Amino acid sequence: MKNPIKLYSWKLAHGREIALGREAVLMGILNVTPDSFSDGGRFDGVDAAIQQAIIMQEQGAHIIDIGGESTRPGAQEILAEQEQARVLPVIEALRAQSDMILSIDTYRASTARLAIEAGAHIINDVWGFQKDAQIASVAAKLKAGCCAMHTGRERTKNQNVIKDQYIFLEQSIKHMKQSGIQDASIVLDPGFGFAKDPQENITLLARFEALHALGYPLLVGTSRKRFIGHFTGQDADNRDIGTAATSVVARMKGAQIFRVHDVATNVQALKMADAALNVL
Repeated sequence: MKNPIKLYSWKLAHGREIALGREAVLMGILNVTPDSFSDGGRFDGVDAAIQQAIIMQEQGAHIIDIGGESTRPGAQEILAEQEQARVLPVIEALRAQSDMILSIDTYRASTARLAIEAGAHIINDVWGFQKDAQIASVAAKLKAGCCAMHTGRERTKNQNVIKDQYIFLEQSIKHMKQSGIQDASIVLDPGFGFAKDPQENITLLARFEALHALGYPLLVGTSRKRFIGHFTGQDADNRDIGTAATSVVARMKGAQIFRVHDVATNVQALKMADAALNVL
């Protein structure tokens, strides 16, 4: 087996960057929402959110990903003003007391702009920069790091799970580059769990290395997803071991960034994967 890890320097807003490749990069999930599928309501106050962000950083998170609207299936869509009222005070407070790298989980251009201006460095868009026509232009203007995620929602998918990745993500890449986003700012996420059944998710994990043909660093967000419960029989509160197993599989196939709820468990698992990769 050849070491599949490629080296990148991910360029972010405010002159920051992250070296990708030599060790797994952890993105800690911070949902400041009342209704997220796993931790809804636990960190929807500013003080609780700050405390959780600090804990995740101490456990080994390189990035804190802040979301103000649940993306679980069937979640209620909220107004941009509601989303901003949840996330902006948290971003401002974290920037005032730390230098941690912050990501805003949003598909709205208005929220993305305000979040980056408040101090966030990355825009993480679960609609692949395709739902709001202006978000890519905002990212380009503010030189934000960008994570474009694949989704099967509100569209007809190709039955081949890998071909469907290419179809959707190549469109995202085209739009992002036409808007002025530089290659060095782009990361891709195959969107585990977003309108994908258990077999599609596990096939995507098994064939993960095929995504390197897209030419960009890859982020994996399997944390506590329903397909892990399908194969392990565990509910959302007991899927962290299964999550860590998927993180290791994806790392061995070349993933660079891992978006997780349980940072500590995944740090340990990925240190072992990195140790094995360093032998190859």
